[in-house]
Amino acid sequence: MGLFKNIFCWWDGATIGTALHSALRGRSVGEDAFGNRYYESKKAPRRRWVIYQGQNDASNVPADWHGWLHQTIEDVPEAGLPPARAWEAPYVHNLTGTDDAYRPSGALESGGKRAGASGDYEAWSPN
Repeated sequence: MGLFKNIFCWWDGATIGTALHSALRGRSVGEDAFGNRYYESKKAPRRRWVIYQGQNDASNVPADWHGWLHQTIEDVPEAGLPPARAWEAPYVHNLTGTDDAYRPSGALESGGKRAGASGDYEAWSPN
């Protein structure tokens, strides 16, 4: 199933065509903390792309690499950006649809019980 998957399944890693394109026409510029690899074309116009580690989900790209991909910053993030501040939280990809997603107290997955209304709301009536 491995070879078959690499030929046809674009949603879970790179296909063989993308891997060949990256090896022949691209140059590797870096890798992020999640294992995603970033490439830039060898010829002008410069194109940039990412080979995802795992599922192809754009939310797996941290903000600094997103800026590089969209040519907002010219240098790779390690060289072109200042170091992270102490108060900055580490990047977390979109957790929607996973077991780790945020579920407020009234969500069905959290038991479906909401706190009662406080009584400060008055519904509008036209007459």
